[in-house]
Amino acid sequence: MKRTVLFDRHKKLNAKIVNFAGYMMPISYSSVNEEHIHVRNKVGIFDVSHMGEFEISGLNSLEFVQYLCSNDISKIDVGKAQYNCLTNESGGIIDDLIVYRLDTDKFLLVVNASNISKNWKWITSINEKFNCSISNLSDDISLLAIQGPEAESLCQKHTDKNLSTLKNYSFFMVICGIEIY
Repeated sequence: MKRTVLFDRHKKLNAKIVNFAGYMMPISYSSVNEEHIHVRNKVGIFDVSHMGEFEISGLNSLEFVQYLCSNDISKIDVGKAQYNCLTNESGGIIDDLIVYRLDTDKFLLVVNASNISKNWKWITSINEKFNCSISNLSDDISLLAIQGPEAESLCQKHTDKNLSTLKNYSFFMVICGIEIY
């Protein structure tokens, strides 16, 4: 069973830990209702490090990611993201995912934890046609989802970027002096 980088902290805070997609993940610290109300009224931080991350880069990366996904990838500007479907050769849905455009020829695909292996196998099999550099960074990246009406003010303390100007499906690369996606 895999553990996220925050596992020891979750245990120290007495989280209820369960198996989720092969990871030991916290599902609550107090009651689900209490936590729900807290996030709706204030802020909550969720460890979503079990999600899968695939980096795709190279001269044909746009064409490759376009082939893999249902939406028009060319419409994603650098620093933006797009909700998408990962599709098979017939257009059937394999998984839903978020595609981040890190640079002109560099993308990050964030896929569901339970489908990492299946999605990676599919993407690597198709890459032969596109010759892109692809990396499965799932074990190297930690993700936090910071949600609730006070999320912006909490995060603003850790960056000089004006978060009030950040639109939906937008991102930047540095917080607390650390490069992030």
